[in-house]
Amino acid sequence: MPPSLKRVVVLTRKKDYLSFLRIKEFGAVVGIAVFFVIFSFLSSRFSTLDNLMNTLTMAAELGIIAIGVCMLMISGEFDLSVGAVFAVVPMVFAIMVNHKMNEYLSLFLCLLIAVGIGFTNGFITLKTGIPSFITTLGMMMFWRGILLAVTGGFPIILSRRIKMLEYLGGRVTGGLRYSAVWFIVLTFVFWIILERTRYGNWTFATGGNLGAAKALGIPSERVKITNFVICSILAGFAGLTTFARFKIVDPTLGQELELEAIASAVMGGTLLTGGYGSVIGTLIGATMISMVRNGLVLAGAPAYWYRAFIGIILIIAAIINARIRKKVAG
Repeated sequence: MPPSLKRVVVLTRKKDYLSFLRIKEFGAVVGIAVFFVIFSFLSSRFSTLDNLMNTLTMAAELGIIAIGVCMLMISGEFDLSVGAVFAVVPMVFAIMVNHKMNEYLSLFLCLLIAVGIGFTNGFITLKTGIPSFITTLGMMMFWRGILLAVTGGFPIILSRRIKMLEYLGGRVTGGLRYSAVWFIVLTFVFWIILERTRYGNWTFATGGNLGAAKALGIPSERVKITNFVICSILAGFAGLTTFARFKIVDPTLGQELELEAIASAVMGGTLLTGGYGSVIGTLIGATMISMVRNGLVLAGAPAYWYRAFIGIILIIAAIINARIRKKVAG
């Protein structure tokens, strides 16, 4: 083969290799495939249809939160209060419904509270200039304290049957619940928003280079506040799907869930530095975390191994993402 033709072949192969690396979800897809094979080998029950439906249901409540976290991280911010919002919204809903308020009005008011929390997070962060990590950490502690003060540390149980809740966390068929359906629908909606709309371009630009985004006339502050609001609404909605499943909520609900949501986004290819990420990848990341939890249980591993596994996977995912971005950038 002539040297010039060899060079063309090498360059073509390199281009094909880099095109794979440019797929944001590439690492997440490889990861979930590896875990599927491992846990299918360790337990024959893991790959059954019912268990896969259960895994998707487990992933849904985490994944709905992670979608909002992904959007916010891409725009260059964090929200550590989502775990608290996950508990606040269903707690307020349960109190309202137990006091004979209309369930639809209660749902609307609860989600309005989530909007207020998200807007407050964004407003304080942007108007004071303090990091969103600090703002939302403080808000997380504030709302956890409020929950404990209102409930005295005791759980609240739904006192009457609400049919509407069946469409939030009830069963569709077998192990599949409506929460999983909501998860898939919301993933598709926000994928469209992020990848196919002007607002999605604004989100990427705001997180990728804030100065350049402002110079181009992009309303970066409005984009960030909107993503804070989206993040809180989805966290509250996820809390309602969990409440719909168990009909009980306690002040500790959702503790450390914010960290798992960030882990889901990172495993799905979202960069901690902002400007790059994928909603589809976040879906895969949340499913991967639920797959690990479910697979370890079926394999008979001690429950405390779960956290250790997730920690290692998160570090590996962050390293791989950084290497891939560096290689693609040349």
